[in-house]
Amino acid sequence: MPTSLTVLLGLLGRAWKLVVSRRMQIIALLVVMAMLMPQPANAQIGFITGLIGIISSGLSAVSGVLAAVNTTLQNVIGPLLSSISGAMSAIQSITQGILDFQQNTVYPLAAINSARALVGQIQGIYNSIRGIWNTAVRSATLVNPQGLENVILSKDAGQIANVAARFSAVYSPLPAANEVHPSTRDVIDSSDAASQAAMKRSMAIDDIADRELAAADQMMSALASTAPGTAEMIGAQAGAWVVRSQAYTQQALSEMMRLRAIELAGQGARLKESARFARETRDKLTQMNR
Repeated sequence: MPTSLTVLLGLLGRAWKLVVSRRMQIIALLVVMAMLMPQPANAQIGFITGLIGIISSGLSAVSGVLAAVNTTLQNVIGPLLSSISGAMSAIQSITQGILDFQQNTVYPLAAINSARALVGQIQGIYNSIRGIWNTAVRSATLVNPQGLENVILSKDAGQIANVAARFSAVYSPLPAANEVHPSTRDVIDSSDAASQAAMKRSMAIDDIADRELAAADQMMSALASTAPGTAEMIGAQAGAWVVRSQAYTQQALSEMMRLRAIELAGQGARLKESARFARETRDKLTQMNR
């Protein structure tokens, strides 16, 4: 049975290793026994000679088996291990080539560091520009103009509902129906509505622009903390800058809308002043006729 042969080979292998490791002790023991033992008879000599022959034959057989096993390992398993080693070396060589191509051609370290430095420089320029844009420009000195200015420059769409009251406090409310001609009153109301709509729209655009700038900040922060390839970094940076430029464009548009709103409000105020002047003139003429 293969199992029995395996066990026998194992036992013989361990016996052979024991004999080899203890050979000097065995030889010394045999010499001592030969010196101490009495002169054997011929029969005894024959017995010992036969025993030695049996041991020699067993050791020779074990040596032959071990030699066969060694030959099998060298001829069968050796080439297999050599083939595996060659395949692993080829795979390692291909993998190293791919890594070298990525590091030296696709994602060169010098280019990545240069892109990172560029991101940092542009971030600094943007922070400077944003600091300039956030400079306070409120200039009103009286209570009512200050109230209107604080609302329309708040960049908070949640305060749009406060525009009407603040606007009326500065530019006067709509005249009563008995104070001006209906057509004049319609013009005044239309002018006031356009002015307030422009102010409200500018506040909404400011709020949107701030949100877009915050999104661009998040993209730039994520870009600075990651390590993609050079092209991806520059592309992401360009996308963030486009978003910022759109936000600046919207902010500029909101400022133009504010100026136009003030112009319309001024025209409405002049119409209101003309209406009041006409009313006062009419009242004076009425008094003179009396």
